[in-house]
Amino acid sequence: MERSRFSEEQIIGILKEHRTGKPAGDLCRKQCFSDSTYYRCRK
Repeated sequence: MERSRFSEEQIIGILKEHRTGKPAGDLCRKQCFSDSTYYRCRK
């Protein structure tokens, strides 16, 4: 399995920020996260 570039804490933080109402695209740009990575982690 490939090692993730982001820690679990970073991913969880981004997912929690999205729940507060911030758009996913803005969060991904801010964290240098691709949209596809975001949606894969969310799954």
